[in-house]
Amino acid sequence: MRKHVIGAFVVTMALGLSACGSGDSGGDGGETSGKGKTLTVWIMEGTNPDPKPFFNEVAAAFKKKTGATVKVEYQQWATAQRKFTTAIEGGPSQVPDVAEVGTTWIPQFAETGGLVDVTDKVKDSGLGDDLVEGLADAGTLDGKQYGMPWYAGVRGLLYRKDIFEKHNLKAPTTWKELRDTALVLKEKEPGMISFPVAGGAEMFATPFVWGAGGELAVDEGGKWKSGINSPESVKGITYYTDLAKKDKLSPAKVTTWTEKEVATDFQKGKIAMSLSGNWTPKAFVQAAPDLEGKLAAAPIPGETGGMSKSFLGGSYLSTFKGENQDLAWEYVKLVTTGEFATKWAEQTNYFPGQNSLLKEVQAKNDPLVAPFAKQMTEAGATVPKTPAYGQIQATQVVTKMIQSILTDKQTVQEAADQAAEEMDKIFAS
Repeated sequence: MRKHVIGAFVVTMALGLSACGSGDSGGDGGETSGKGKTLTVWIMEGTNPDPKPFFNEVAAAFKKKTGATVKVEYQQWATAQRKFTTAIEGGPSQVPDVAEVGTTWIPQFAETGGLVDVTDKVKDSGLGDDLVEGLADAGTLDGKQYGMPWYAGVRGLLYRKDIFEKHNLKAPTTWKELRDTALVLKEKEPGMISFPVAGGAEMFATPFVWGAGGELAVDEGGKWKSGINSPESVKGITYYTDLAKKDKLSPAKVTTWTEKEVATDFQKGKIAMSLSGNWTPKAFVQAAPDLEGKLAAAPIPGETGGMSKSFLGGSYLSTFKGENQDLAWEYVKLVTTGEFATKWAEQTNYFPGQNSLLKEVQAKNDPLVAPFAKQMTEAGATVPKTPAYGQIQATQVVTKMIQSILTDKQTVQEAADQAAEEMDKIFAS
């Protein structure tokens, strides 16, 4: 499933949304009166280090507008999916009115009947044309939108600007340049990992599948079929894994690394260039102040130019099929647009879900923000929109494939064929 300078922007969103206004007519029994009602909201922990002040402010504004009280309950990512599933199975009395829902969960919760289709509400509110396309698509199933994009993250290329300047290097713009640059770094900076091929990081591998023209899976007349072993996908996987196997740019220990291990070594000054999320530059500097002024970013280069697609993930605020659907929608609008959308972006280092806000980010041309915003708006991609893909991720089909290749247990084609077989079994189940 956003940058540190967003807080410097004064963003005006002329969306004509009553939810973003400061009037208090709702509190007096207006159009969306919630007087005497309590709205239950589930929010995931971890995105914002200290979310309570933010949601207290939202609750005060919402009560002034509608008269309703808001009860926020914080959930753990690790257990939330099962909790949602159980609540949906229990019926309208068990689900929250509003909840933060990861984009990859939308298909499952929508198909099981838990989420409200807000397609018409989004359209009537004038919001549809301003949503980031890839993020809006992630929450849309069979033409129906199940919530509002709230915040999102995307991976780009993060590198040590000081090291690049030391060796007169520039950000790579093609796969050849990426490899050549990493080879120079390997020679000139032997104490650093020039480009980690992290076997436990699925979203580090997928840009090269997409960049070669491949797909994780394709929808064939309503039935999903793996595309991970297509010639295009195999070409991208080969390029990525060869950076470690043939070029030795990434040591063997990285074979099992997740993004967390990559981040740890980057903060320790042991990595020269890596794929990394837009939320990481500020976090890295906070963890390692000596990196201040030493980082730079660029989109993930395409094979021969342009950009390779990168997974665009994040969260929606969705309404559930309970008793307060109209009131819940007013809360969703309040949080995901205007002032509060901007504040959340400032506090979390994630991007908001509206193009207007992203354009403001790009206009400032901050070197640690604009490249990620460009990646997100022009080359963001989503995983297959089917509940089955959640199971594929849970069983780590892609990461097991990459690790099998890196450890020479299988050729690229053999590993991709096996991964495709596993995917197809899950799709068919």
